[in-house]
Formats: sequence, structure tokens, C-alpha cells
Amino acid sequence: MRLSSFLILAIVGLAASALAQTDSRSVPLEDARLYGDEKIATPYGVMELQHNYLTDESSQTLFDAMDLQRASQAYMWSTPLVSFVTWREEQNKHYGPNARGTFAVFVSFREKQGIVTANLTTPYFIAFDNLSNGPILIEYPAGKTAGAALDFWQRPIADLGLTGPDRGQGGSYVFVGPEDDPKKYEKQGVYVFQSATNNIMWGFRIVDTDPAFKDKFVSELKVSSLGGQPVQNKLMEGLDKTWSATAYRGLDYWKALHDVINQEPVREQDKPWLAMLEPLGIVKGKSFAPDARQTKILTKGAALGELMARNLQINPRFTGPYWPGTHWYKSIDFSIPQMTDIKVELDERTVWFYEAVTTSEGMVNPSIGKGQIYMTTKRDSQGNLLRADKKYRLRIPAEVPTAQFWSVDLYSENTRRHYESGLGTVRSVAINSRMQDIKRNADGSVDLYIGAKAPEGYEGNYMKTVGTDGWFVYFRLYAPLEPFFDKTFSLPDFEMVD
Repeated sequence: MRLSSFLILAIVGLAASALAQTDSRSVPLEDARLYGDEKIATPYGVMELQHNYLTDESSQTLFDAMDLQRASQAYMWSTPLVSFVTWREEQNKHYGPNARGTFAVFVSFREKQGIVTANLTTPYFIAFDNLSNGPILIEYPAGKTAGAALDFWQRPIADLGLTGPDRGQGGSYVFVGPEDDPKKYEKQGVYVFQSATNNIMWGFRIVDTDPAFKDKFVSELKVSSLGGQPVQNKLMEGLDKTWSATAYRGLDYWKALHDVINQEPVREQDKPWLAMLEPLGIVKGKSFAPDARQTKILTKGAALGELMARNLQINPRFTGPYWPGTHWYKSIDFSIPQMTDIKVELDERTVWFYEAVTTSEGMVNPSIGKGQIYMTTKRDSQGNLLRADKKYRLRIPAEVPTAQFWSVDLYSENTRRHYESGLGTVRSVAINSRMQDIKRNADGSVDLYIGAKAPEGYEGNYMKTVGTDGWFVYFRLYAPLEPFFDKTFSLPDFEMVD
């Protein structure tokens, strides 16, 4: 009995050994013949061919792998679109309905903190609209404002106000949907622009410092359907609500994408992406009801896609630092159309629209004395990633080449919104050269500190970080001058001081 037991064990052991040898004989993917009977080692496991055919088990594994790849890449493709949908939905939820002529007004720290990488210098007046039922007419008043309209790929349709064709003198703007003919509406004295999407975001910032200017401007602003009567403008202001426009995660991301796809015509360049999403239940003209398998892959794909986007944002391999020898990058590194003659600028736009929102002519193509520059860094002078539990110093040179001012804003890497340290003040997340009480060195330079603890005597130059909430900054130059463009001016890296 004992002998037979040993024999049985020996036979089982031999069988297991044989199976192990068979599995060990799988060939690397790069050496695969793809012929006959073969086991092929892939990043997704061993795939088995029998008489040239994939086994059923291997087939399903490959479908899952293929769909995960598609979902993760589609996340990056759709980032600007879903980011705007998120902003619209969350703004409507917290600051009132999405009605023509209704503007959410963001002034306070908490209001602006909801917007992804907002600046804290001037109020925002933001509205969302839809052109599917016909063009809208905006009678835009004269005055010192910076306005813009964007499609839902976050591409500028037109600037309004000082940077628009009216140059601050006011004018009539007609915005036309993607399937309409803008030529039908052209006439003397009217600025006609066509949007690539039915959904648009538009708004303005008031630059005039006269407190009475806002009321005058809003009373003179007229918004209507073309040929219709102007609506009564309504300002949703003084609400001071905590909210978040950071793009949705998980299945909510895909729900938002499905919704907006069904509100828009399909651009030629986007057809391959829609083909890749179809097996995952995101189909134009059909309801979104993913089964258990699709739900799992979409959820994983959103997480993997965000990791890929964040990796590109931290390590933008399509470009190099703006100033050699530093770790500072220009945040906007693509064209206004988000495509060139040879490619869609997929990675480039992913980086910006993962960590920020909106574009304009002045943001994408600044020139001497005009527009804004956005510089960012995620590493210190030693090349190490910035940490929330350390303290860093940035020495800002005395002469920063701007016709207006510079600012440094602190953002959370998780939310990409202004950092939440518990202090809850503008000064705790944004310091700029217009602040008269910032401490300056004898040569006029400014030592700015970011970290877990303020250095003694520099509390006014300090922004606090907490826990493991990693951070990054935007160094903005408003109306940059020649030394920025010819690089005779540069910023040093952050230095860790403890």
C-alpha cells in the first residue's frame, strides 16, 4: 500500500513536471512563429495556439487586454471633452441651472478653488450654452474685459473684449453650430464664428477696477437666440460654495463621455476612437448600459488612463525643459487646433487638459507684451520629485520680464485645483508681485517657500503643504517681455531646504 502510494505520487509528480515543462517552453512574444501549436508568453499571460487557432481561453484574455488598452488610450483622447462636461455639470449643480444668460460668478477663494488650475486675480463670469437649435447672438459691451468662447474640445472659438476683434470697443458676435453655414449670417459689423461642437463655454473676466463697471457691463450685455429677444441676464454670485470641477473618475468618466458624444457630430479625426470604444458600450445613438465585463474594463481603463496622463504630465517626453539645466516646462506645448499637418497633438494636449482647463490665443501663442506664460515644474534642483512633507525655496529673480506682473499658484497634484491646506485663504495658495508686503531680498529677489513648515520670518512668502498631498505650481508671467522669449531670463529650480 505504501509502495503504491509512492508510485501514484511519482506519476502525479511526473505529470505536473511535464506540464510545467510544457508551460516553460512558451516562447517570448518577439520570437513567436504564430504557426501550428505554440505557447506564446505575452504581457497578459501565455497565449496558446492549437493548429494556428487561439484557444477560447486565450481569445478572451486577448479581448480583455485589447479593450483595456483601448479604454486607457481613449481616456487621454477624451480628456479635454470630459473635463468640460464635468465643469458644466458640477457648476450647474452648485451654482444654478445651465440657462442662457445665466452666469456663475467666481470671486471668493472657495468659489475659484473649484476650477481646475484657476488664477485668483480677477473674477470669472462663466456660462455654458448649446448651438444645436440655432446660433446665438451676443451684443458685447465696450470696456476693459477679457472674454472668450470655447468649443468642448477646449479650443478657442473667439476672444471677446480687449483681446477680441472688437478690441474693447464692443461688438456683435454670432456663434454658429458645427452643422450650420456661417456664411448665412455674415453682414457688416457682425463677427461670425463657427464652433466645432454644439456645446460651448463662454465668459469673461472684468479688468476694469471701477466697482461700478460690473453692473454697467452686465446691464448692457445682451444674449439671445439669433432673431429672438434678449434674455434677462442673471448672476449667480456670492454663493461661496465648495465644489470641484476635477474630471470625473471611474464609470462616471465614461457616462459623461457617452452623454456628450450623443450631443455632438463626429469629427473625422475622432472616428477611430469611437470604433475602439464601441465594444465597451459607448456608441453614438445607443444607451450606455455596460455589462459586468465592460464595467470592469472601463473602470480599470479610466484609472490606467489617468496614470498614463499623469505620467506624461510629470515626465513630458515629447519635449524638454524650457531653460536648459532646469526642470521648468512650458505647460502649453501645442497649437490652437490641437493638430498639425501630420498628427493630432494627443500627448501634448493630454498634459495640459489633465492639469488645466481652457485655451486662448494669448495662452497658446503669447507674444512680447501680450498674453500669458504658464511655467510648471514637478522636480527640485536635484531632479527629485517634489514632496508634501519637505520644505523648498524658490528664489525668484528681481527682474521678471513682464509688462504686468508675475504670480505663483500652488495646486494639488491629485485634484489639479488650488491646494487645500486648511488655511483657506488666497495668500495660502497664491503669491504675486503686486503684493506690497512680500519680503524681498536686498537685491530685489524674492525667496518663496513651499512645504510643511514656514521658515521663521518668511510667513508672508510661504505656502503650506500637508500629508502626502503632492503639489505643483504654475509660475505665470502676464504680458511677457523679450528676455523670456530669448531666454536671457530664467528661473532657478526649487531647492529643498530640509
